Parts: sequence; C-alpha cells; structure tokens
Amino acid sequence: MSGAESIVMGYVLNSLWQVPLVALLACIAARVVRSIGPEAEHRVWVGALIGEALLPAVSMLPWDSFNLVFPWQLHADQTTQAGVTVQMGSGVGTAGFELPWLLMKLMMAAYCLLTLYVAVRFVWGWLRLSELVRNAEVVKLEGQTEITWQHWLVRLGADRVALMTSRRIFAPLTMGIVEKSVILPANMMADLPQVELETVIGHELAHVRRLDFVKNLCYELIAMAVSYHPALWFTRQRLTESREMVCDAMAAQASGSIEYAQSLLKLAALLLQGKNVGVPHAIGVFDSSTLERRLMKLTEVKREIGRVRRGVALAVCVVLGVAAATSALALRIGVDQKSGEVNKKAVNSVSVDAKVMSKQLLTKVTPVYPPEAKAAKIQGKVVLRAVIGKDGHVENLQVVSGPKELQQSALDAVRQWVYKPYLLNGNPVEVMTDINVIYTLAR
Repeated sequence: MSGAESIVMGYVLNSLWQVPLVALLACIAARVVRSIGPEAEHRVWVGALIGEALLPAVSMLPWDSFNLVFPWQLHADQTTQAGVTVQMGSGVGTAGFELPWLLMKLMMAAYCLLTLYVAVRFVWGWLRLSELVRNAEVVKLEGQTEITWQHWLVRLGADRVALMTSRRIFAPLTMGIVEKSVILPANMMADLPQVELETVIGHELAHVRRLDFVKNLCYELIAMAVSYHPALWFTRQRLTESREMVCDAMAAQASGSIEYAQSLLKLAALLLQGKNVGVPHAIGVFDSSTLERRLMKLTEVKREIGRVRRGVALAVCVVLGVAAATSALALRIGVDQKSGEVNKKAVNSVSVDAKVMSKQLLTKVTPVYPPEAKAAKIQGKVVLRAVIGKDGHVENLQVVSGPKELQQSALDAVRQWVYKPYLLNGNPVEVMTDINVIYTLAR
C-alpha cells in the first residue's frame, strides 16, 4: 500500500469512531451553553463540524517522531539507564491496525467514489445556484416596501444587497459572496401581508450581516472528506438549526420576540404547505426543519446569565474539546504503508503460536538502544512483522508502528535472528509472526 493510500485509509478508519465522539461531546457542550444563547450553541456546533473533519487528519501526523517532554520527565536523572526487551507474537498494539489487503483496496475505492460524488454534487449545486441568480429579476422598490427595506439595511448594518424575485423558489433565500442578494418567490411582495414581509426581510438580512452564505460554503468544503458519516449529518442539522435561531434573535430585536414568532408561524403556513424549498448552498428562513424549537426559543423568558456561569460553561467546553483531542491522539489507528507487501509475501506463510516460535529461535541479537534516542528520552514499542523463510532466516521484515528514532535499531537486530526451520507435515514452511521490541528508560 502506497503512502497516500495509507494516509487516506488511516483518515477513514480514525473518522469512524472520532466523528461520533466529537458529536457526542458537542451535544453535552451545547446543552451546557444553551441557556447563554443561540450564538454560543451555534459556535459549539461549528467547532464540532471543524473538529469532525480535521481530527482524523491530525491523528495521521507522525506523533511518534515528535520529542514530547512530559511533566514527569522534567526532573529525570541524566544517568538514565536504558532497557530493551523483545516479545514475540501478536504485536499490532494501539497504534496499528490490520485489515486484509483486498478489503482495504475495496474500502479505499468506495471512499474515493463517494467523496467524488459529493464533490460533483457540490459543483452541480453551485452551477444551479448561479443559474438561479442569472434568471432572477431585480425588484423595483417603492412606497412602504422601500421604507421597510432601508430600515432593515440600516438596522442590521447590511449594505450593497440586491432584492430580487424568482419563479423557481417557494421560500426566501440569501446568497452571494461579493454581490449579495435576497431572492423572494415571485408575487410574494404583492401577496404577503406587510408584517410577514418585514419578518422575511429582517431574517434574510441577518444572514447577510453574518456572511452565512460564505460560511456555509466553507462548511461544505471542510466536511466533504467525512460527508459519508451519519454523525456529521447530525452535526450539520444542529448547526443549521442554531444558525437560524441566531438570525431569529437578531431580527426579533427590532420587531419584538412575540410579534416576530407569530409572524414566523404565519409565514410558514402561507409559504411551505408541504413544498420542498431546498436549494443547494443557499441560505433561507426555513433552512431548519425544527420550527417548533425556534418558536419556543423566541417566546421563552430571557434570564440574565452571570459571569461565573458563563465562565463555567466556557471551561466545560474547553475540557470537552481537550478530551476529544487527547482521546483521538491516544487511541488513533495507524495503517502500515507496507502491509500490502507483507501480505503478498505471506500468502503461503503459516501463522504459528508465539510460544512455539520462541522455542525455534537459535540466534537472537538484542537491539541496541540508540544513543540519540536515549539522550532525547525517547522510549516506546516498535512493532515488527516478520516472515521467516524455510531455512529459518528472516526474509521479510517491516515496521508496523513505533517511534521513528527506534525503528532502525530494532530492524538491524531482528534481521540477524536465525530460527530452526518450522516443519509442517515433515516439510519446512514459511512462518509469519509479529515481534515487539520495547525500549524503556529508568532512572
């Protein structure tokens, strides 16, 4: 397996368990900060989405090669003694993961095809959105509508925003990176009561003020690598819901929470009526399907949150974030870049019990602790996968995992080992086994 394939498979395998972990911790954090307001909850879910996409990638960094100094090592005696022990048998450990070569190839192909499909859908959605903007008509403002529009522009600090209409949509949408637009369904301005029209304009301009269209595109791109995961779908739904509540709160500051909630409910009844209003990448007042919770949030009694409670909530979020990161690094799954070569070589090999193989060993060379690694206080376990030939010599030896500074020492020693030929039905056969070389430091 090539280096690129190993990295991709490592990312996928780590994401299988790290994405649900981040989503679970985000649920706890969102519940803790919920009383502070929708903005805090929204930030939690944004952080969760970024973490779900990046944490598996961070796990693939060569952490074993980093010289990390732990607190208990700061006062270590300079006369540190080194020890090397060797274990034979299963030795994949926490840093290694083994799958059949064919299965890994199939998983790799499926993941690449799925990611390609998501990327094509993203591009297709962008083209569809561009066509929608091109076919939309600019609204000529006059009378009370113009007053309402200008009032909200000033109120929310939005500028250079075009108001347009389109016959291809059933609910209001916001889009645009440089040239921003609020697009309303055709005839909405004529058919919709003035109060509900103000609700629409206020909510959509809140999206413009927050640059939600640009942020949504960034979230789509960031999450593309783990778009297959159901836990990510859950996170994106919660992110959308909290974002809509933030815009509700911004718009309700001008018209009043109760009045805004009543208008939002009427608007939903007038516009939706079971229609699918989704447009790829666009932002709209009904992006979130959890209208009930949005209404409850608008009508609940607001309570002042003290600094202590805010500080505690922030501390809890930080602790949960650190817990997710440290767990991901401590329990990360590594994929051997050369596992394909080992598997091909070992097709005709026989796996033998570790105790049996230890009795077959004739010549054993103990690895030498590298002076540089000893001075840098680097210790750990190097896992080797060996194929023992019919004559008892080591024919193939690969590193599965372990600190980079210790790998060559382990390889140099184990290559010199000689075994008694292993007999099966009276005939010598190749044997495959894993060998652990453990380097330890003691004061």
